[in-house]
Amino acid sequence: MPNIVTSQAVLVLVAAVAYLLGSVPFGIVITRALGLGDLRKIGSGNIGATNVLRTGNKGAALATLLLDAGKGGVAVALARLVAGEDAAQLAALCSFLGHLYPVWLGFRGGKGVATFLGTLLVLDWRLGLACCGTWAVTAAVTRISSLSALVAAALSSFWLVIFHQGQMLLLTVALTVLIYWKHWANLERIKAGTEPRIGQKK
Repeated sequence: MPNIVTSQAVLVLVAAVAYLLGSVPFGIVITRALGLGDLRKIGSGNIGATNVLRTGNKGAALATLLLDAGKGGVAVALARLVAGEDAAQLAALCSFLGHLYPVWLGFRGGKGVATFLGTLLVLDWRLGLACCGTWAVTAAVTRISSLSALVAAALSSFWLVIFHQGQMLLLTVALTVLIYWKHWANLERIKAGTEPRIGQKK
């Protein structure tokens, strides 16, 4: 992790703002605005882009993907602007936690994949692109979104070594553990061969 140089008061403010940004449930906002129903009662019930795709509206799914990634990226960029790298990494973690456990939805949120990728793209664009590429290649081969996310998260620490960004190791390990925790049911279905494919209604 980077050296902690930002004051405690600023870090607390960064954490709060990042969490609130991350907690905006864009999937629910978009599907309701388009009259697609309550996303939590569709498909897997998840609030992310993969489940939005199950509504049949590809535009809504793309918008959810970009906004969920963007909110993490914006949180990191703002923290870096007002403070430094220590605040940026804290913002990445807190925006991710905001998506997973949003106060507006009784702390029952999404699985954080888009937000994970968005934060990494702003923290280090090379790392972010490598993880996005890992996700895309795995998705193209398997057509399983959850497996693609798990592989991308697992390899994020490997890409850190390649790009000599060891100060981010603690963060990526924490995010990876959280992604695996939120995908535990998906892991069980993957092992059982019952995990839905991308675009398939659950």
